[in-house]
Amino acid sequence: MSPTETTSSTVVAHVSSTLHARLQVPRRVGGPRQWWDWALAADPGLYNAQAGLSALVSMAVALAAGYGTARALDIPAMLGMAVAGLVGLMSAIAVAENTALRLARSLLGMTIPYAAVLPLTSWLLPHRVLVQSLMVAALALAFFLLRFGSLGLLSGLMMFNALIIGVILHIPLDESGRLSVVAVVTSAAILIARLLLCYPMPREDLLRTQRAFLIEARRVADSAATALAPEADKAVAVKRMRRALDRLNITTLTIDGHLARPEVAADPHMAELLHQYLFDAELALQGIGRSVQQATGTHRYIDVRLREAMVLGLVMVRDTHLGRVNGLHSAADLIRQQAAAAPSAVSPEEAETRALARRVGDLLDALADALGNWLQLGRNASNVRAKVPFQPAVALERNRPAGAGPAARRVAAAQDGQGGRHVLGYLRLPLQVGIAATIVCPFADAINPQRFYWGALGVMVTFIGTATTSERVRKLGHRVTGTVIGGAIGVALLHLIGPGHIYWTLLVITAGVTFGSWGMQRQYAYWVVGLVVGLVQLYGLTAPLSGMEGLLTQRLADNALGMVVATGCAAVIFPVSTRKIVREAHREYISALEQLITQIGQRWQESPAEVRLRGTARRVSAAQYQLRNAERPLIRMSLGVRGRRGENVFALLDTATQHAQALAVAADIDPHLAPHLHPSVERITQVFADSLQAMDQQIATGEPDGTWVRVSPMIHELELALSAHVEARSNRLHIALRQFAALDEVLAGVADYRGLTVTTSIGTATAALAGSAVTDAPNGPHNSQAHAAVAAWAVSTDRGPIPTGRHRAHSAPSWAHEPEDHASWDSGSGPLGADAAANRRPPRHAAPGAGGVGAPGRGENHLVHGHTAAAATHGRPRSHAGSGTVSVSGTLRCPVHPDGCQGWVTVVSGRGERRALVTTIRGNYQVTGLTPGGYTLIASSSMHAPQAEFLLVDGSGDVQRNFTLKPKS
Repeated sequence: MSPTETTSSTVVAHVSSTLHARLQVPRRVGGPRQWWDWALAADPGLYNAQAGLSALVSMAVALAAGYGTARALDIPAMLGMAVAGLVGLMSAIAVAENTALRLARSLLGMTIPYAAVLPLTSWLLPHRVLVQSLMVAALALAFFLLRFGSLGLLSGLMMFNALIIGVILHIPLDESGRLSVVAVVTSAAILIARLLLCYPMPREDLLRTQRAFLIEARRVADSAATALAPEADKAVAVKRMRRALDRLNITTLTIDGHLARPEVAADPHMAELLHQYLFDAELALQGIGRSVQQATGTHRYIDVRLREAMVLGLVMVRDTHLGRVNGLHSAADLIRQQAAAAPSAVSPEEAETRALARRVGDLLDALADALGNWLQLGRNASNVRAKVPFQPAVALERNRPAGAGPAARRVAAAQDGQGGRHVLGYLRLPLQVGIAATIVCPFADAINPQRFYWGALGVMVTFIGTATTSERVRKLGHRVTGTVIGGAIGVALLHLIGPGHIYWTLLVITAGVTFGSWGMQRQYAYWVVGLVVGLVQLYGLTAPLSGMEGLLTQRLADNALGMVVATGCAAVIFPVSTRKIVREAHREYISALEQLITQIGQRWQESPAEVRLRGTARRVSAAQYQLRNAERPLIRMSLGVRGRRGENVFALLDTATQHAQALAVAADIDPHLAPHLHPSVERITQVFADSLQAMDQQIATGEPDGTWVRVSPMIHELELALSAHVEARSNRLHIALRQFAALDEVLAGVADYRGLTVTTSIGTATAALAGSAVTDAPNGPHNSQAHAAVAAWAVSTDRGPIPTGRHRAHSAPSWAHEPEDHASWDSGSGPLGADAAANRRPPRHAAPGAGGVGAPGRGENHLVHGHTAAAATHGRPRSHAGSGTVSVSGTLRCPVHPDGCQGWVTVVSGRGERRALVTTIRGNYQVTGLTPGGYTLIASSSMHAPQAEFLLVDGSGDVQRNFTLKPKS
């Protein structure tokens, strides 16, 4: 039992038993932890398990139907089972519909071309060259029919398979008609069996995916509680927590994709509410993870009672039945009470720790509300309707978030254009497939004349489910690895079974296909292993056991040859460049951000247009997922070989996505701004959108001739104009404005990397109101006043670094990182919105300094780069009077080297110029001579992932910035 499980079980039970209301949550969704949770977490929705079950049913029924029908029609049983087995194999791996009608259409529709081509194959068998030519044509036709949907591709592939089975079995012409009947009967039998044993239940799939979300949420809480234990290995716990957060994100994207299906959520308004609560729950969990990471970093001291309160709350998240989720509010109040019980004088580090603890308490409140409402909606119809209906933002491929496929299709569509080139959209893939198969078949025929189709099969698998060259090469690696492993297992089983045991052979074939279908969505190599194990048993019926290794080697050579040639043809024949696909994925990310900013302007100006801020932020997250898949390197090389530019850009984009999500939650209010402030909002959003368009243009053309204009000064002035408002709505708006500015600064760092000119808007909201021109001035000493204004504002709002995920960098505030503001959520400024929060009581134990109801206390400890505001102004070394320059110093540490890491720090100016590069000495570094302005600090090491942070230098004193590096993944 973990150290966190022994301290609070009785307290959890007591708190839970005092609750008066129990949410109507299905027990299998929100119930306590079960021993089988690991399987559901590894397979959200049990889609892989369902694929394996469908394969088992399909193969067993196909073999039985083929045997029985063959005996009834008086044809050899082996011929009937082989023809029927191929129908079962294709239905297992290619038919995964989630409604009965679509399942029937696919299973019965694919049999028609299969049954029609079988007699044609028997008639053409004496003409070897003609059969090869027809096989190439059928393969090209299959990918042409892909333009008409998955059923078109399946029909073409069944024609190709009919040619292969005819060549393998040498089907006599007089028996081909009866074998066509076998195929039709088998297809009908599989349909009946799958409707009886594997009936599609998308609603139940959603409930199982909800359970998977809760399992990952409990893993996050468990890892966070373990990290807080004094004797725990914090590095291991934090690593587990990061993995759980990554899986949590993929699960939420999957749920969002399924909500777009009418059979899952028939009411689009209820689907929108499900989406909103899911979004808020994920965001709260991410904030809890980041807060605990910061609170436990670099051997930070935590008061014993405060630690126990935080562990209690996290253990309740892990163990409490979600029907009693309201118990988390009591735990949150206890955390805030302990955080407020501070001695009269505390160190800056302890003040920050207590602020982080208050943040965890506030996030527990938000998590309790989001989970409770989300799980209740998951089963029951809601009497509350969303303001706008749900609109899909996440594309799914085989029940997983789509990778590079959507970007590749957009590039191909744009590249084809109009007129004559428009034909390329229909002919590109068929031409690539046909030419590759034409090249491969003669070489495969020379390697093994009886099985020349192995090369064509390699061509076919290369183009299915891949969009980039790196994906095709990676699939080749999986094919080779799976063939070697599956061949070794298959040969061993063949020796074990021995010849003549037909039932054991059929059992192994069925088991192999079942395992492969289960593992296909996880790794392609799993499918290849299962398939090859079954094929070895099939080859053993006709080939001598002593020659099996040579036969498998020939098969591997033919498959690899086909895949290599297919990859080459895709790269040179009307290619869709991988670089263009990556560029399009970047542009989709920028487009999603631009849509978010535009919708925020509409929301705050009370436009009648339908606005879905959380949905647009989910589009940002999905676009980032696609971008990572599109730019995933074929081989992970050390940073010294690959360079750090790409990793740093991804670190900034990770942080930008966090701020975009937090901004969407905080900005989703009716601010009721005074009419004279509307032009300010319009100006801010317009300038931001223009900067995003400039970055989009730079990505599209590759020419760094655009300009990114920082809007932080205008946001600062708008925040000052709102400072007189103290109601909850104003507090929430302040948080949104800080998120807005943080997102602006992070993306300015991305613009620096891309070579854009970064300037700072020194025009004010007053100037906008007066209709005067706004002046944009580049960064530099002559603009130090503007930088000083931005820096002074940042000092009062910045919260320090937010290390989370694989590559987290670029410090800036977040709604999940606002210890004093976040406490005001109980009065309507939380992630669930004012309406939801209004129905709940305020914290019972809120105390001065703990962040009670009302406006954020300006006299409280504001965190500044890991210190309090007091420490930033009084404890920080001052620069020499009149020197005009500032020094930046700090440390580089990691969990393995708490006393300091060997590395280097690079300082990049706001114009993208490197200003300094220093090496650490026993983990310490110092950079001198920096003038006021904006800089990006990049901490690097040969053993760690790089970390980038934005730094504003105001000239008032030297700055200290510490880095906690993460190991390279």
